[in-house]
Amino acid sequence: MAITLKNRQQIGLLREAGQLVAQTFEMLRPHVKPGVSLIELDRLAEQFIRARGAEPIYKGYGGKNQPPFPGTICASVNDVICHGIPNGRRLLEGDIIGVDIGVRLNGWVGDACVTYPVGKVSGEAERLLEVTRQALELAIDQSRTGKRLGDVGHAIQSYVESQGFSVVREYTGHGLGRHLHEEPTVLHHGRPGTGLSLRAGMVFTIEPMVNAGRPETRQMDDGWTVKTADGSLSAQFEHTIVVTDNGPELLTLL
Repeated sequence: MAITLKNRQQIGLLREAGQLVAQTFEMLRPHVKPGVSLIELDRLAEQFIRARGAEPIYKGYGGKNQPPFPGTICASVNDVICHGIPNGRRLLEGDIIGVDIGVRLNGWVGDACVTYPVGKVSGEAERLLEVTRQALELAIDQSRTGKRLGDVGHAIQSYVESQGFSVVREYTGHGLGRHLHEEPTVLHHGRPGTGLSLRAGMVFTIEPMVNAGRPETRQMDDGWTVKTADGSLSAQFEHTIVVTDNGPELLTLL
């Protein structure tokens, strides 16, 4: 699939979808606390999204060798890197939970992820969240016309590794528009000055997954859940951005 540059009208529709994702995160925030189950958070998100005329794009999503994903949100707790299935597990004080949300509104997609602390978390977890959040910000700042995707990935990798953490390699950011996954593929590691040149109108996600330990992953038998191979904590933050002549614009920020 070729990269499709988005025009002003299309970017406006993507912004509306992205804003709904951001609003859903804000709605969920006070509910992320000890004792709440992952399925409760999922139900809250689905009700909120559908009440606003949108559909949860992850629900029923599946690949050739994957079962349909059963949830509205991905709920990834502690050593779960991504694609955690919302179930009856209840959050505990000190957990961290990555919540990934995708919606389709008026035919256009919004996609983002936030990792929440549950109550008071350890110093290591707090630092992991801050480093992951900062890595995303550094990568967004590189998302400008004339830059390359290698600059984006290098910004993440160099900062994360300088802080003693590691970047997951197997899972990437991606273009989006009418579909959840479009070109380009956005790596979270790389060399500066390499890769695709960025042009105004490109829309893609940046979604670094950062492990407190080593970068290796392991796939669970449910076909979705991905954990750190060494059992260490993992965090993820994600925004959808559009490259403009005036710099990057976040489409999933209130």
